[in-house]
Amino acid sequence: MTGSFTHGIKTVLHPVSDLAKAKAVYAALLGIPPQTDSSYYVGFEAEGQHIGLVPGGGPQGMTSPVAYWHVPDIEAKLAEVIAAGAVVQEAAHEVGSGRLVATVIDPDGNVLGLLQDR
Repeated sequence: MTGSFTHGIKTVLHPVSDLAKAKAVYAALLGIPPQTDSSYYVGFEAEGQHIGLVPGGGPQGMTSPVAYWHVPDIEAKLAEVIAAGAVVQEAAHEVGSGRLVATVIDPDGNVLGLLQDR
């Protein structure tokens, strides 16, 4: 292991089957309206956390929530977790505004997300 881990989970994406119903539940839970509201993604910013709702699990086909660790260098962190035994599910790619995301699968089949803002 190199360095200390100073970045944490700040983003959790949830696959949903009915975006309108899920949006109402999360708005009630968080006590705020969504800051991003589209037909393909609804996002809430609450207490320094980003909670995202992804209809049908999105193009990556999520079947359970995925937590995203915010990292300063996504390629370096990918190399580190792959060397430690993780397998790439989704290679690093841009999702807009210079934000890069990637997912890996740990030895037990859990999906872990990595996120880098530029």
